Amino acid sequence: MEHPLAGLRVLDFSRVLAGPFAGRMLSDLGADVVKVEPPDGDVTRYWGHEIANITGYFHQQNAGKKNICIDLRAPNAPGLVKRLVAEADIVIENYRPDVMDRLGVGYADLNAVNEKIIMLSISGFGRDGPESRRAAYAPVIHAEAGLIARSTRRDGVKLHDLPLSVADTNASLHGLVGVLSALHMRHRTGKGQHIDIAMIDATVATDDQLHYDLEDAIGTGPMPNEIWESGIGPVLLSTDFRMFFRSLTTLGLEDPSNPEMELEEKINVRRKAVGDFLNTLDTPEKFSAAMKSVNVAWGEVRSPENLRDQLTVKARGAITDIDDRNGGTRPITQSPYRFSAAKSGVRGPVAHRGEDFDEVLKGWLSMDDQDISQLREDNVVIYDRKWRHH
Repeated sequence: MEHPLAGLRVLDFSRVLAGPFAGRMLSDLGADVVKVEPPDGDVTRYWGHEIANITGYFHQQNAGKKNICIDLRAPNAPGLVKRLVAEADIVIENYRPDVMDRLGVGYADLNAVNEKIIMLSISGFGRDGPESRRAAYAPVIHAEAGLIARSTRRDGVKLHDLPLSVADTNASLHGLVGVLSALHMRHRTGKGQHIDIAMIDATVATDDQLHYDLEDAIGTGPMPNEIWESGIGPVLLSTDFRMFFRSLTTLGLEDPSNPEMELEEKINVRRKAVGDFLNTLDTPEKFSAAMKSVNVAWGEVRSPENLRDQLTVKARGAITDIDDRNGGTRPITQSPYRFSAAKSGVRGPVAHRGEDFDEVLKGWLSMDDQDISQLREDNVVIYDRKWRHH
């Protein structure tokens, strides 16, 4: 079986997460993705557990990509980038909206050398508008889009950020939809596109709870899911407590309330009875059977370090192991795409900064050793083992 995107060439100028995640997914789907890293490197090379000079965060988002280090400020760098773009299908970048234009490699510059090029630009607040020059990482968008305030209001806890960078990954995935749509349109028109993805747009569009806030209708939604202690530890029950209690009475749970009780007392004694019942379910098999009999969806509140033990994660290989470039392996999240007649998945280990310059320049541009040496002498292309992060 072939990869769906085999044959596509991608230049990934992006850093951290919103852009690199899109590039990683394109690589998993078969595209030839070259990460174009600046001389000072992607900041995520400093984040996470380090093996063979490669940290965990960078490893997860950049596995399978080739790597070339180009100093975009060098006099001959725009010319080299344009030569690469002439051979490319897709460009990804997540600098602030004015940076690529200022360096001479904005969409107009690249489209002039390749009218079929599809460029995905991801920024916090979009290319146009009053906040287009604002710096933005995911937590900034979480704050501006109301996610932090909602989390605090619903949970009654101190204001705090979300425990994952959802604004980045939402923007990345919406960017992928845009890129694949532009590829389909290019088959009809022969023309490329510039796709402007704002992280705040992507977050707002993906927020399934926002309509409650916009229409002042928070009380009209379903009761919130609850987490209960049980015989197998904390579990989330995705159900309305009132329905859940009535369902449990069919399993023999007795109603401890009586007609003389006030409503609050009645609720409290029923909740205690449910809690006592859940604590009798002291094996996963017992708990699963009980929830199945009352048709209640539930989830074990699992510590993420034990995620590999989750039955479906384990069975589907959602976390796999790849070469750690140190004689062993290390874990990495796997591509979520499962095709009936095509394959996808992480396609190789992570490159050190700039180490694939020779393969990329010869493979994409048929460049000879003399020209490559000149680019290195001019500090346009950079690779030196001492540049690797220690």
